[in-house]
Amino acid sequence: MTSLNLNVKTRELSGKKVQNLRDKGQIPAVLYGHKIKPQSLAIDYSEFEKVYKEAGESTLIDLKINDSEPTKILIQDVQLNPTTDRFLHVDFYQVKMDEKLKAEVELKFVGEPPAVKELSGVLLTNLNFLKIECLPKDLVHQIDVDISGLKTF
Repeated sequence: MTSLNLNVKTRELSGKKVQNLRDKGQIPAVLYGHKIKPQSLAIDYSEFEKVYKEAGESTLIDLKINDSEPTKILIQDVQLNPTTDRFLHVDFYQVKMDEKLKAEVELKFVGEPPAVKELSGVLLTNLNFLKIECLPKDLVHQIDVDISGLKTF
């Protein structure tokens, strides 16, 4: 996977005034991490939407704040409007490349099991994510699980 980049600006607005940002097509965000001071940020809505679709919450992203040197971050949390599903707020977590981190990685089920195809079964998965702990350089976007070996119920 290629490196993902996201450009953001620092913001001064807070509280109810962040609605002005949203009206201008921006999302309020915050950047925090281990032993760093939290920063209030503003992101272009369409740029974030593209990066989030590709990265999810388990891919490292290069974050450039006001055109400075990029820092490695994870999308920690997104807040959505419950009626429109539009992004309201984003939390970024700045990672240290030499410290382990905990993340949820998506499980992608590949293949078609004979139990479903030949025996008219229905595949139900109890897990869609797996919690892992690793160094940031070893973090994967998803884990492929081959289910083509499921021959019976």
